[in-house]
Amino acid sequence: MEPQRSFPKKLASSLVPAVPYLWLGLFFLVPFLIVFKISLSDPAVSQPPYKPVFEWGDVAGFFQGLDLENFEVLTSDDLYLSATLSSVRIAAISTILLLLVGFPIAYAMARAPERYRSLLVAMIILPFWTSFLIRIYAWIAILKPEGLLNQGLLALGVIGEPLNILNTETAVYIGIVYAYLPFMVLPLYATLEKMDDTLLEAAQDLGSPPWRAFWTITVPLAMPGIIAGSLLCFIPAVGEFVIPDLLGGSETLMIGRQLWSEFFSNRDWPLASAVAILLLIILVVPIVIYRDVESRRVETKA
Repeated sequence: MEPQRSFPKKLASSLVPAVPYLWLGLFFLVPFLIVFKISLSDPAVSQPPYKPVFEWGDVAGFFQGLDLENFEVLTSDDLYLSATLSSVRIAAISTILLLLVGFPIAYAMARAPERYRSLLVAMIILPFWTSFLIRIYAWIAILKPEGLLNQGLLALGVIGEPLNILNTETAVYIGIVYAYLPFMVLPLYATLEKMDDTLLEAAQDLGSPPWRAFWTITVPLAMPGIIAGSLLCFIPAVGEFVIPDLLGGSETLMIGRQLWSEFFSNRDWPLASAVAILLLIILVVPIVIYRDVESRRVETKA
């Protein structure tokens, strides 16, 4: 007969599953509700810089003061639509570039001798030991007209005059690919390392050329890593602010820069909160798609 558990143990076993939900509630749901409330408010020259502020004595007046005016501004002003589309475009192109650069690196790491793999992983993680801001500032010294890149190309005779790379979208792509490359390489490496090499050997024995074996065996098996790495890069790249602000020019329009401008330049917290809600909705879409694809993959394997 199984011994009856004491009440403290039962309570502890029931509270353990509640910890993740409590964490999400405190650090996601509550901040989201606060931002959502601010997005329904109106700007005010006060502290805090929005109204109405909740007061227990005037609950009805509080709810009457909320409106959707800020979201109407987002739909009527082409600036926010352009910033959103530009952010999605830059993030999508950057993710494709990251995949093209990261896949060969991850594949080489997975095929390296086992004694070297830990060292290679450490080399990928090593840039995280330096401040993100400092690393992006370093690219300013590299990409500016009198920077290291132009000086090197001029010394080699590749170009006749300095290239104008800084303060362009090209510089933004370079910065994003550099900053987010580990987020693409590590999921791909974790997937490719588990791949059974005998599948490729069997394909070669059956007369399949290497390129066909790669597309029909390696790429499908690496798809979970490709999807995970792409989402890990695409999601933060959409809302990126530091890289386009430091490396991009004034014409580089991204929703993250617009969000910062509304908060700190225009001091329009309600409109900035509405932009943040819009950004969150955009980011939820790929997460839902990934969850659906992953659940289908698990069901297929089962």
